[in-house]
Amino acid sequence: MKKKYRIALKQHIGNVSISLVKKGDMVEKGMLIATPNGLGANIHASVNGRVLEVTDKEVIIEADEVQTDTYRPLDATGSIVDIIKDAGIVGMGGAGFPTHVKLSTDLQGGIVIANGVECEPILAHNIKQLVENPRLAYAGLKYAMQAVNASRGIFAIKAKNTQAIKSLNSVIDDERISISELPDLYPMGEERAIIREVLGTLLSPAELPVAAKAVVANVETLARIAEAVDLKKPVITKNITVAGHLKRGRDAQVFMDVPIGTSIRELIEAAGGIDGDYGEIVLGGPFTGQSAAIDDVIIKTSGGILATVPLPHENRKIGLLICACGATETRLRELAKKMGAEVVGVESCKQVVDVRGTMKCENPGNCPGQAEKILKLKKSGAEVLLVSNCSDCTNTVMGVAPKLKLPVYHHTDHVLRSVNHKLVRRLKIN
Repeated sequence: MKKKYRIALKQHIGNVSISLVKKGDMVEKGMLIATPNGLGANIHASVNGRVLEVTDKEVIIEADEVQTDTYRPLDATGSIVDIIKDAGIVGMGGAGFPTHVKLSTDLQGGIVIANGVECEPILAHNIKQLVENPRLAYAGLKYAMQAVNASRGIFAIKAKNTQAIKSLNSVIDDERISISELPDLYPMGEERAIIREVLGTLLSPAELPVAAKAVVANVETLARIAEAVDLKKPVITKNITVAGHLKRGRDAQVFMDVPIGTSIRELIEAAGGIDGDYGEIVLGGPFTGQSAAIDDVIIKTSGGILATVPLPHENRKIGLLICACGATETRLRELAKKMGAEVVGVESCKQVVDVRGTMKCENPGNCPGQAEKILKLKKSGAEVLLVSNCSDCTNTVMGVAPKLKLPVYHHTDHVLRSVNHKLVRRLKIN
């Protein structure tokens, strides 16, 4: 049976793209099949084949049985930003903001920061990229610097990733570019946290990196920029980490250059399959990922596929503490329901602020305390807590909740237990 690839028409922040193909059309790998409708990005066929169906959400392609490594090259001959736009590059660390828009600015000598922090636990594809092919991200960083008129470039990476640092050092031959080593703390990969650590500037929740004369780009995004400029290759593949409750064990398995539109089921099977009963499949990282169905597909912003152990059953009344760096209230309520718990109270971390309808943290990763919020949840009748806090916030929760005899679940618990990872409770910051 021929494989089917479902190419989503919205793989980015902005509007659903407009399909350029119809049922029955033959498509080539790399062929443009959808264009933006306002803010958005081009979308290309990730395989050779025939269009089975076009809906308002996706283009379904029946792939030819034999696929080659060749692809239809980009026609772009303009500026770096023009090539990036034609290639359909978006933020591939999860945000999905169109990269050509981000790089359409003049930093007047500012800085481009390559985000190689691999912020979420378990995920490993960005580090694999830096270890095995650092030149690609390095070339992309230099192209991004050229596009925005930056005078400096920095790779931000956790100090613990010594092999990736060694690999980067082996290719850096430009005195304008250096490496900044960051602590192993979630959410160190958040843009404002990176800028705070690298530049010593704390932006307000409403400010963008450009306010610090900076642009932050994920290392896979930069690698795709290099491919677009040097190889005229559009975005048709994604690097993916698969891990969790798998038959092959708990170590993360990384699949590089997976065709966009590949099903989660196919990748889980390629990783050995799920080991018996499971709780849920998380698409993304433990902190910010969302539950997914096994027949969902990967898009440009996908990062992790995490099969979890079953969630604990909890029939007590539960209080939710929401953090801007972790799960939303909707996600916490979903988990509480799966646990069989009754939600009796909801509070937000004291550093949460609303910025144009989106939760933001005043100072990501630095928390002044949660005692007031925990007390409110206790008074609301909560007998147990479900929290979505960052590492430092959870430390402060654990300084209060046990004294009030309130057991604490973190929304990442079932994911981290699936790989025998230390749970988010009281943590030493390395």
